[in-house]
Amino acid sequence: MNLEKSQIILQDCLEFMKNVPDNSVQLIVTSPPYNVGKEYERKSKLEEYLAWQEQVIAECVRILKSDGSIFWQVGNYVENGEVAPLDILLYPIFTKFDLKLRNRIVWHFGHGLHCKNRFSGRHETILWLTKSDNYIFNLDAVRIPQKYPNKKAYKGENKGKLSGNPLGKNPSDVWEYSNVKHNHPEKTDHPCQFPEAMIERIVKSVTKRGDMVFDPFVGSGTSVIVAEKLGRIGVGTEVMKNYVDIANKRLKEARAQKRLF
Repeated sequence: MNLEKSQIILQDCLEFMKNVPDNSVQLIVTSPPYNVGKEYERKSKLEEYLAWQEQVIAECVRILKSDGSIFWQVGNYVENGEVAPLDILLYPIFTKFDLKLRNRIVWHFGHGLHCKNRFSGRHETILWLTKSDNYIFNLDAVRIPQKYPNKKAYKGENKGKLSGNPLGKNPSDVWEYSNVKHNHPEKTDHPCQFPEAMIERIVKSVTKRGDMVFDPFVGSGTSVIVAEKLGRIGVGTEVMKNYVDIANKRLKEARAQKRLF
């Protein structure tokens, strides 16, 4: 198996991970099916879904480096109008494998389905977990502009000096990114697509150039494309051939863009 270049593979993630060495992946970033009956999943009982997720998570933990990170993005499972937040249901599974939660990130977006019997959902969550306390976090790589960039301290030993970090501020655990719908410039035929800017923040914050980024449910390939653009090795698996074709087309275009610049 060649894990030295970015690639998107038409294969079930559990089958693929069987052949991935222990402690070889720096970042696992993904959004698994929510068990709501999309075309790329088979809806099952919630208990069966969680048992399957546990199998996938177990393999992800095995292949993750000791200083690596997992970013697991999920929404809600809905049955007969009752909402079950998947991040809450999955959290005990992650802790079962001794993973440590660093952030529960709220991804807020402006568009979505309109509800009639409850408030319309406009956010999903990302669980950031690490395998150990010795993990990589490159805050300076993902800082955002200060609200008042030239604000200075007015008293104390730092009086007259900039009160905020000149590189910018911590982006916090609430992220504002438009979801990739309708006329979004990144839109493909995949119904649930990551925005590239959001994955860029994740990749920059917990990896360095040359590191391996793996997405077990790669869909339209965004995580692999972003990893490739940033000089990482992106590897993703997907069971739907039409999505693999889309992802490989995007990967080819990303490589051409890298050569151009």
